Amino acid sequence: MKSIVISHPSKKIDTKIELTGSKSESNRALILQALSKGQVSVSNLSAATDTQILQQILNSNHQIPNSELNVGPAGTAMRFLTAYLSLQNGEFTLTGTERMQERPIGILVDALRTLGAQIEYAENEGYPPLHIKGTFVQKTNKISIQGNISSQYISALLLIAPCLPQGLTLQIEGELTSKPYVEMTLAMLTQAGIKHEWTDQIIRIEKQDFSSSLITIEPDWSAASYWYAIAALAKEAELFLPNLQIYSLQGDSKITELMANFGIISQFKYGGVALLKDDRKPIRKIFDLKDCPDLAQTLIVCCAAFGHDATFTGLETLKIKETNRIKALQTELAKLGVQLIEKNLTYKLDGSGRVLPAKIQIETYDDHRMAMAFAPLALIIDEVEIQDPEVVNKSYPDFWKHLQQAGFEIKA
Repeated sequence: MKSIVISHPSKKIDTKIELTGSKSESNRALILQALSKGQVSVSNLSAATDTQILQQILNSNHQIPNSELNVGPAGTAMRFLTAYLSLQNGEFTLTGTERMQERPIGILVDALRTLGAQIEYAENEGYPPLHIKGTFVQKTNKISIQGNISSQYISALLLIAPCLPQGLTLQIEGELTSKPYVEMTLAMLTQAGIKHEWTDQIIRIEKQDFSSSLITIEPDWSAASYWYAIAALAKEAELFLPNLQIYSLQGDSKITELMANFGIISQFKYGGVALLKDDRKPIRKIFDLKDCPDLAQTLIVCCAAFGHDATFTGLETLKIKETNRIKALQTELAKLGVQLIEKNLTYKLDGSGRVLPAKIQIETYDDHRMAMAFAPLALIIDEVEIQDPEVVNKSYPDFWKHLQQAGFEIKA
């Protein structure tokens, strides 16, 4: 399907949505399950394509000599498997889509090489595909890594730490971006029986065995964020999202605090969260998203929809995601007359020229979050056409079905 057109006749939302399991938690749990050789069991796995790809690769016979393993567009799988395969017997070529081969991985490869991994670049220095020889001989147990890069590099190293012969002492240099994702990784290691120490900028994990354990995946707060945007843009909204927890491992649960600025009240009751809308106008002017950069598109589009000027920081990693998300946002927001202006590491949203056309067409750039962040505009624009709608399968395959459940009309 090349594109879909979304509309919502009543502009009112009253429904209950059962979200899939967290992709971030699921992918970590699958690596822990594989490393533990079955000691760790996992329930409520995400239905996301990224998680399915990782699960298929881990379940496949990757002991075949010179196996080629293709992660497609799954960035988390690329980072986690780079570390995981370094400890496995055999030789592997780890590759992905054309865009994946443009996403840097040199910092993680350098760290793994320092530890003793045998990894070479099959084509371009610093980028996949990778040729990995599983002949790991540990050279050191101490490495340093910059904190302002993708937290997935740090998580990949922490996940394999208990299996390293000498364990791992990880020195984080500078401010840690996306800290909640590192905290999630350590919390899930704890669930699997692995102890750690985190003092100041140093994380230590000794070599140790996994315990027999069950990790139950919470629903995905990243997916929930789109429903917060839908509630904010609707004329009236009552929404219930079952099984989400007030104390979550997921950094994207910060959406409850962020969307309170748009009049969305979160009530944790009856085993989930109820979203209620009041008539408050957006008030907050500065948003620091360094702990939750995956919320950036949702929040920026929501501000643009209201014509709300705001400043955003903590977006350093957005240029190396599924697409250059900054450039993609700038291009699509211009269709609303809204500017996203970059100045050093700060991004200013100027909504002074905002217009709401009767119909708008949105390109998605092979990026699931572009599709889902712009879809709620159908509550304030008569028709929103989304190109390449299947991109949502990467993290939230039921997104369009759930929109229909909430009263949106969708036609090819």
